[in-house]
Amino acid sequence: MNSLLIVDDDLEVLDLLKKFFVQHGYRVEVATDGASLWAAIERQAPDLIILDVMLPGDSGLILCQQLRIRHTIPVIMLTAMGELSDRVVGLELGADDYLTKPFDARELLARVRAVLRRVDERRPLEQERRRPLIDFADWHLDVTRRELRSPDNVMIPLSAGEFDLLLVFVEHPQRILTREQLLDLARGHCHDAFDRSIDVQVSRLRRKLESDTKRPAMIRTVRNGGYLFTPSVTRR
Repeated sequence: MNSLLIVDDDLEVLDLLKKFFVQHGYRVEVATDGASLWAAIERQAPDLIILDVMLPGDSGLILCQQLRIRHTIPVIMLTAMGELSDRVVGLELGADDYLTKPFDARELLARVRAVLRRVDERRPLEQERRRPLIDFADWHLDVTRRELRSPDNVMIPLSAGEFDLLLVFVEHPQRILTREQLLDLARGHCHDAFDRSIDVQVSRLRRKLESDTKRPAMIRTVRNGGYLFTPSVTRR
């Protein structure tokens, strides 16, 4: 049974979402601000966090950034209708998906299932790989530990979404992948037809991998094509 942590300062929303997800077979903890979020994680880390942007004290955006530094727990952010900047910033800070309010609880359920499915699908693949250490351009990706190390052997923190996207790239090196293919391979088939969030995650990866993000050498944009991961890849 998967566990969720829902963070929202609207007690009515918390109560409704908790009942809804419990009815669908999830263990649910709730929090109303940053302090209760960290306390809940300290008691038991959830499998996924549903995090509202508008919170008292530290905002959901700040908490998302702190979560990415400390944990690899997937995060789905809830943002106000029309607040595109919140959605973009949330993805920039490491959120794995977002949903705008008001929303249908069934859509949130579908997104929760999709994110958890991606995480679950990666685990057996990672365990079964005979050579889980991947090298590219003097970078080192440990698939089992989900760790990325720079050429200087510095560990670079990755969100769950960033790791999944990088894994897609290293598994399909020197091949043009369309945005649709990247979304399917990294997230499964549960995504919007015009979802451009993959561009945001590519941008985040570039900032962590590229020495010059204005002239990216590793992840190149192919006009009317998609993206090309240029380094050669070896396993050991």
